[in-house]
Amino acid sequence: MKAEIIAVGTEILTGQIVNTNAQFLSEKCAELGIDVFFQTAVGDNEGRLLSILDIASQRSNLVILCGGLGPTEDDLTKQTLAKFLDRPLVFDSLANKRLDDFFATRPQFVRTPNNERQAQIIEGFIPLQNRTGLAVGGIQEVDGVTYIVLPGPPSELKPMVLESLIPILAQDQRLYSRVLRFFGIGESQLVTVLKNLIDRQTDPTLAPYAKTGEVTLRLSTKAESQETADIKLDALEAKILALKTLDGQPLKDLFYAYGDDNSLARVTFDLLKEQDKTITAAESLTAGLFQASIADFSGSSQVFNGGFVTYSIEEKSKMLGIPLEDLERHGVVSAFTAEKMAEQSRRLTDADFGIGLTGVAGPDKLEGHPAGTVFVGLATRNSVTSIKLLIGGRSRSDVRYIATLHAFNLVRQALLKD
Repeated sequence: MKAEIIAVGTEILTGQIVNTNAQFLSEKCAELGIDVFFQTAVGDNEGRLLSILDIASQRSNLVILCGGLGPTEDDLTKQTLAKFLDRPLVFDSLANKRLDDFFATRPQFVRTPNNERQAQIIEGFIPLQNRTGLAVGGIQEVDGVTYIVLPGPPSELKPMVLESLIPILAQDQRLYSRVLRFFGIGESQLVTVLKNLIDRQTDPTLAPYAKTGEVTLRLSTKAESQETADIKLDALEAKILALKTLDGQPLKDLFYAYGDDNSLARVTFDLLKEQDKTITAAESLTAGLFQASIADFSGSSQVFNGGFVTYSIEEKSKMLGIPLEDLERHGVVSAFTAEKMAEQSRRLTDADFGIGLTGVAGPDKLEGHPAGTVFVGLATRNSVTSIKLLIGGRSRSDVRYIATLHAFNLVRQALLKD
């Protein structure tokens, strides 16, 4: 089904209000397996609305109009659609009763003839009752095109869509989605690896989305049930994870979780809880961001008792017990310092894992290292290691955030090996 959404209202075109209805309607259509191909905004003008309806009726088989159902002269959506379809307007009895009840219980309001417009409906249309307002909506198929009229205020439109429209539009097939999350590969390389699958996609489909420091893939399919959808999505997921990156790394090694609302921090935190492990950190350039990310989760005290923020070289020495001369000899921005920060923080708190984060957030160089140079140390009860990162072309906040992602990934990988 090809759908088109037409928002009616001059106030949308002048920027007085934001067209949030289009986003809401597109989202609900997607959930029902209905493809929205066009969105249009048109002012309160009969001639322009008639021209849009003429275009829409030729290219779409579902046309949704929202707004312009009120009592004033510039509320002309139903009137214009009735003219376009060459049908009269008639009164809906339930909507008329709502008008009667409304004014009967509110003597301070005066009922005027133009209020009657809100209870009118195009002849032959199925009424969509308005639980939170007075303007009745409607739906009907005419010459192969289904037309829907909805009120403009979101407080009226949303209940009408959820309670009345969706049950009518619901089809046997709905849209089901699955989100795969990847860390350690950029969007451009992932798209290159997936080029054949993307070029040949029909159903299911896949779409990559770049996020700061990671990439997600949304797999979508139309199916009659979750079980049927899972069969199709499982098959596509298996094809994706069987591929390799341009340097030969299995893509499955870079996949870390499912879900729109998931994160590396969440996955790592959950693994720590499951394995009854504890963690700490000593942070320089990230200034506590790693530790704050852990503290965001309920139950964080089970895995995190405390840590260190040691920005200056003197505090690294004093708080963590690292000889100052060693730090001066190796430099603050070094594998040595990151490993010592991780090792000493773990030892001082008796945690199972210790993270050390040091580097150059930018924009200036430090110790000859360019902005974006980061060292991440990881200490366990048995070993100490570190990695060097070059996070170029990023803002200070992005460098700090991506550095913490790498720290969480190091811990995640260590937990999966245990």
